[in-house]
Amino acid sequence: MKLVGMNNNQKNNVHDPVQLIARIMANLPVIILKSGTAWLLFKLQAKKGNKIFHKELLNQGIDEETAKLFTQQYIDGSNLIKSLFNRSS
Repeated sequence: MKLVGMNNNQKNNVHDPVQLIARIMANLPVIILKSGTAWLLFKLQAKKGNKIFHKELLNQGIDEETAKLFTQQYIDGSNLIKSLFNRSS
């Protein structure tokens, strides 16, 4: 297999775990920033969706108590941390 644009030293380091970790560490701030931004945008969209969902339940004639219960279940579905680490389901 020929790797274009790489010298022999770079070809030998392609599978070096230390080099891989070094590259990850060098890019870690960017990875964290992008992940955090995506997470915040998701949370904002989920919050907006929760309000719309609750309003639509009320518009369809569901009583306030039942609408709150359904909305809470809807909110729990958009909780990424709870969804990722809840293994009881």
